[in-house]
Amino acid sequence: MNAYVILIISILSEVFGSSMLKLTNGFKKVLPTLGVVAGYGVAFYGLSLALKYIELGTAYAIWSGLGTALTALVGVFVYKESFNRRTLLGLLLIIGGVVLLNIGETY
Repeated sequence: MNAYVILIISILSEVFGSSMLKLTNGFKKVLPTLGVVAGYGVAFYGLSLALKYIELGTAYAIWSGLGTALTALVGVFVYKESFNRRTLLGLLLIIGGVVLLNIGETY
């Protein structure tokens, strides 16, 4: 399997785990807590596999940057958290940073 496909699966798993954190009520609810553990387990395992083929700085920038942006969007659309110009600017800067890191890798 392509390392970037594994990285995407890892990112989605991290977003799932992070999103489930809100439902755990301080790890007092069992099912959401299991979701957090499973999501982060798959996320870190997938990241470790992707690191066999992708440089650490690049892989982690993609993983953490897109994970942060997607988790923020889950907060907006699923948990009805606020979305304003500052949120949009922050997300665009995160995604722009990931893009710049990847462009820098190819040149």
